[in-house]
Amino acid sequence: MDNVKKVPQRDGYGLGLLELCKTRPDVMVLDADVAASTRTNWVRDQYPDHFYNVGISEQDLVGTAAGMALGGLIPYVSTYGVFLSGRAFDQIRTTVCYNNLKVRFGGAHAGISVGPDGATHQALEDMALARVLPRMTVIAPCDSEETRKAVIAAADIDGPVYFRFGREAVPVVTDENTPFQLGRARLVREGSHCAVFACGAMVYEAMVAAEALAEKGISLRVYDLHTIKPIDQDAIVTAAKECGAIVTAEEHQIHAGLFGAVSEVVVRSCPVPMEAVAVEDTFGQSGPPEALMERYGLTAAGIAAAAERALARKVK
Repeated sequence: MDNVKKVPQRDGYGLGLLELCKTRPDVMVLDADVAASTRTNWVRDQYPDHFYNVGISEQDLVGTAAGMALGGLIPYVSTYGVFLSGRAFDQIRTTVCYNNLKVRFGGAHAGISVGPDGATHQALEDMALARVLPRMTVIAPCDSEETRKAVIAAADIDGPVYFRFGREAVPVVTDENTPFQLGRARLVREGSHCAVFACGAMVYEAMVAAEALAEKGISLRVYDLHTIKPIDQDAIVTAAKECGAIVTAEEHQIHAGLFGAVSEVVVRSCPVPMEAVAVEDTFGQSGPPEALMERYGLTAAGIAAAAERALARKVK
């Protein structure tokens, strides 16, 4: 999989917002003084009537968006995921989710690959915080194009939506013709020995792992599980029954994220051996993004090793 084009997911977020603002007078974009980082400056420059900078005040950011939603608008709130999910949790929970308001949360700079900014800026718990909230849809797209599609598709969903996307450029593994449906996992590669459910940048790593394992005679099925909630139970149960072993891969804490979501389905429906590739209950460090991904095992090699561990536990 050489020579794969890399584009930041946040570019897809900005492009999706531009498309919406071009045709939807009810879509508003709110930012916390990080517009260049979230790419909402593209909206500010082209559609200034759709843009509001609330400043570095995440609670006010969410409260303002809630008021807009009550007035019939569809606000897209945009800032770093670690601050959005953490500092404004009460406002997201009580003001937005409790009232089932159509607020969209753009959690930028997610994951450990934020790099030099260090642990304070690395959102490794945001999927867990968002997923636990009633009525919240949670989406972790795999690349810039899928992020663009998710932003547009979410405009008319009832209730709140949380998007998670990173800062660094990641391989583009989809295009405008690649199927995308919220709530449905995308089958990336057929396989029969073990299945891997990945989200975000880990989808590409899973694809690379599948190629490496194929050279060993191991058939790895790969899914892009971009919608964490509502989760595609049918795809998970099918994979468990047909493959008999499952691996999850996420740039997030191991607790309560993708591994937890998939495990909840597996244990209730078709228990099989499972392994996880995730951050193992620790804070991140400051460093180059690729070095950090390697340091915490968030790589194709890490996925391949996890698949082999799951296979070793598989019932023959």
